[in-house]
Amino acid sequence: MVSLQQKMGKEKGVVLDGRDVGTFVFPDAELKLFMTADEKIRIQRRLDEYTSKGQHVTEDEVRKNLAKRDYEDTHRKESPLRKADDAIVLDNSDLDKQQQLDYVLRLLKDLKLLKEI
Repeated sequence: MVSLQQKMGKEKGVVLDGRDVGTFVFPDAELKLFMTADEKIRIQRRLDEYTSKGQHVTEDEVRKNLAKRDYEDTHRKESPLRKADDAIVLDNSDLDKQQQLDYVLRLLKDLKLLKEI
């Protein structure tokens, strides 16, 4: 999978998401983002997701599931989730999707990776 991702990005101009993309797959990427959000916000977003699918789970179940997943992702032997040293943290706790997109587009323009917005 890594070699396929690297082949896709050889000519640049790709956007990839994954726990090891900025640290292992593309350690020299022009822009790396590490997205995060407040735990309470993440829990509410997951609850809303389950509700939209007609599934009922408790806040406590979601909290435990997120904590377990975060632990497993950050402690796995192969390609653990970690922020690359040169990644920009994007805390999207209080940002909607459009605000996040606008922020990233500004970064791309500032880094001269995007000609016009």
